[in-house]
Formats: sequence, C-alpha cells, structure tokens
Amino acid sequence: MTAILEGIARRQHKRSPMERLARTTVTRTAGILGDFRGKPSKRQITVLSSDSWRAVEHQFGQAIDWRVRRANLLISGITFGDFDVGSTLTIGQLVLEITQECDPCHRMDDQIPGLQALLSPAFTAGVCCRVVCDGTIGLGDEVLLKKRQQQAPLF
Repeated sequence: MTAILEGIARRQHKRSPMERLARTTVTRTAGILGDFRGKPSKRQITVLSSDSWRAVEHQFGQAIDWRVRRANLLISGITFGDFDVGSTLTIGQLVLEITQECDPCHRMDDQIPGLQALLSPAFTAGVCCRVVCDGTIGLGDEVLLKKRQQQAPLF
C-alpha cells in the first residue's frame, strides 16, 4: 500500500487553532513556514497516522477532526511503532527523521474529554520529527518510510 500525505496543518501562535494547508514549504530552520513551533528540535514536526486516528475515532464513537490532535502532518498507509524511531519519512524533496514517540498531553482533554487516554497506547498520538532536508509538500504527495539501519550484533 502506498502511503499518502492526507493533511497539513500549522499554528501561527501558541494555543491558536490549527490552520489547514493544501501546500507548504518545510525547512530545517523554520519547520512548516508560519508554524510557531518550527524551530529546530526533536519535536520540530509532528506526524499522525490516519490509520491510528481512525481507531481513536472508532473508540470515541464518532468522527473527530484530526487537527484536534494538533499534529502538523496526517499520513495514511503507515502505522508507527518503536522500530520507526531513527527512520526517515520522505515526501518529495522533504526528509524528516523520526526522533521519538509523540506523547499526548493534557491539552488533548481540554479539547475533548477522554482524548488523552484514547491517544495513550504506544505511538497512537504519532511521532515527532526533525527536518533533515528542506522541501515543498502538498496534499496527495506520496510518503516513503525508510527504516533505520539495524546494527549487527558485536558477537
């Protein structure tokens, strides 16, 4: 199955609503242009699996706009796990390194009571990434997950 970029969002200020984008440029220095949290860090860009989000909606019993999760990118066709930390996501020229699991915070419950608990199982809330290579991305772009190289045992 091909992985696809289904959603792009940014926040211009802390606690402001997530703004939908159809296309944007992402850089190592600014993250998603116009996003207040884009400065270089292990949490520069957050990525949510639409497959995991659908499972959350199913448990909740109704559809929920994915932007409530406050992630920057929504991707179909990939479900994240421990083995993905250190791997890369490529969308066109953009390359992101997966740095860690994204843990859901109390702000989830501020938006929808009980959402933090629904997002608590491993990697359900997505992954945090840092930008490795700048690029312009758009809805419908293909996403490639390249697994990190496993180190061979020393003996």
